[in-house]
Amino acid sequence: MNDEIKEILTKYNTIAIVGISNKPERDSYVVAKYLLDNGYKIIPVNPGIDSVFGLKAYPNLLSVPDEIDIVDIFRRPEFVDEIVEQAIQKRAKVIWMQLGVVNEKAAKKALDAGLKVVMNKCIKVEHMYRFWNF
Repeated sequence: MNDEIKEILTKYNTIAIVGISNKPERDSYVVAKYLLDNGYKIIPVNPGIDSVFGLKAYPNLLSVPDEIDIVDIFRRPEFVDEIVEQAIQKRAKVIWMQLGVVNEKAAKKALDAGLKVVMNKCIKVEHMYRFWNF
């Protein structure tokens, strides 16, 4: 999985962050800012906000006009099934469930549809571990 994570973080650039917050104290905000600062294109997905970092927020994945590589999920596990459905329809490449987000059924559905799945890991931590020299 470690080599696969590095490959994912190297190969894919466009990340839809589902459940992003526009509040600087929230993990989703901190992670999105880090990804932006490290050259990734982020697409905010949250029906409760209009924008974050000057970027338009979309209510769901299906309303995003752009192609999506990685769907980074900051939602409780019971909401992941619908997000995976939409990710499959959008032809995303990767489902990434953040720390504390585990949904085996949704993961299997994504894998069966040909998507890569990373579960219960922080994309920021994984990126820092692989690309920064400590």
